[in-house]
Amino acid sequence: QVLLVESGGGLVQAGGSLRLSCAATGRTFSNYAMGWFRQVPGKEREFVASIDWNGRITYYAQSVKGRFTISRDNAKNTVDLQMDSLKPEDTAVYYCAVSRGRLVARLSTQYNYWGQGTQVTVSS
Repeated sequence: QVLLVESGGGLVQAGGSLRLSCAATGRTFSNYAMGWFRQVPGKEREFVASIDWNGRITYYAQSVKGRFTISRDNAKNTVDLQMDSLKPEDTAVYYCAVSRGRLVARLSTQYNYWGQGTQVTVSS
């Protein structure tokens, strides 16, 4: 059984930092791109960042570019999201996901495994 578990969410003041981590079990994902998405109630799930299968190429949503950094450790089957200079509008449930292919991807339909999500709340 494939399982993705996110951790590291919480409450932080604007301007602060959080580091999300996602651990994958049940299979090895080193041959697949991975990504982070976020969602607030009443809105569609939004792309945040993606990293290709070997960690050489990353891709970010314009809203987080320069503030967030995605990274992966294929030996540990994990993907992290370092979030700096957080803003109240970053408040959301954050999900990690595994892509169907090797290349970076920004559409949720390009991902076929999802975690349960972790809440990030940024206070003003």
